[in-house]
Amino acid sequence: MGTDINSAHLYLDRMTSSHAVGNLFAFALPRRAILTFLLCLGSALSFAQQGAVRSGAAATPQPAAEDWSRLAVDRKVVYPILPGVVLGKEERSTYTREIVRMEWRHGDFIDLQVVKPRSVARPHAVLYLYSYPSDISRFQDDGWCTRATRDGLAAVGFVSALTGDRFSNRPMREWFLSQLQESMGASAHDVQLILDYLASRGDLATDRVAMWGQGSGASIAILAAAADHRIAVLDLLNPWGDWPDWLKSSSAVPEEQRAQFLTAEFLEKAAPVDPVKFLPQLNDRTLRVQQILDDTDTPDAAREKIAAAVPPGHLMQYKDREAHRDAWKAAGIAGWIASQFQPPQPANAAAVNKPQQSNQ
Repeated sequence: MGTDINSAHLYLDRMTSSHAVGNLFAFALPRRAILTFLLCLGSALSFAQQGAVRSGAAATPQPAAEDWSRLAVDRKVVYPILPGVVLGKEERSTYTREIVRMEWRHGDFIDLQVVKPRSVARPHAVLYLYSYPSDISRFQDDGWCTRATRDGLAAVGFVSALTGDRFSNRPMREWFLSQLQESMGASAHDVQLILDYLASRGDLATDRVAMWGQGSGASIAILAAAADHRIAVLDLLNPWGDWPDWLKSSSAVPEEQRAQFLTAEFLEKAAPVDPVKFLPQLNDRTLRVQQILDDTDTPDAAREKIAAAVPPGHLMQYKDREAHRDAWKAAGIAGWIASQFQPPQPANAAAVNKPQQSNQ
């Protein structure tokens, strides 16, 4: 009660500090009466608040939290706030490029780079997700866009959660690896919602979608494909995974933070988003997993467990970066994926292939 009296005195002093208000209070009521009124009002409000909390009548329902341990996105919890706003469009001789902004978590904007070949009316879409900490700059490079679309496929580039421009309004200690479950789970949800958007456009073939991923991006592609069968073709380079071994020895983990990532609590939280667990489930997809054996991001022990989890006949290994580069030069970035689709429909195919009326 002493605290309440002191607070009331302080409040009254503030109220009467204004010359006009002070004169009003001095004229209308004695100070003691005002003080008594404030104390009674405060007690009544406190009593009402406590009663509301006990009864639950005034409790505001809290929105359900996104469950990053669950690969399938819950569209009742995570849904478009900004469903897809075109920020800009560029026309080139062989392709067009759009920047489309989306949002389904407050303040977490996803800028899609949608690059379409001009030669195909409704091309198949390929999602591209590079490894942390890559940003979107490569998707704005004319050379990359030309190479990604030269086989008649559309390229859709974006970055994962807590990466590039999406790492904002967070403490520096909450980064991609320290929030591994969120980084992987939220990004797998992103892929599914991006596919929803692409299907709604109408200018892309989304019945069978491909995804190209590298490093952490390849791991996210595995998780997303396990949850969404629209992803029919996967081309994966050096996927991360087998978290206990990977976190123990990967060169991507800062030494000063490694111990905290090896605790039982952290590993238990990361287990639901370990791609090794889901790779065997992708034996019904068109799949290629490429491993470069001198890649230091993934230590040998983790690489071997990832290789063992790949369905038979879908693993390719290169002794070093140079060997992989030679193979890449021959096929190009999208060459293997393009070979998995039927030949693209030319832009004038609608006229050429117009159904003929039967004479029978």
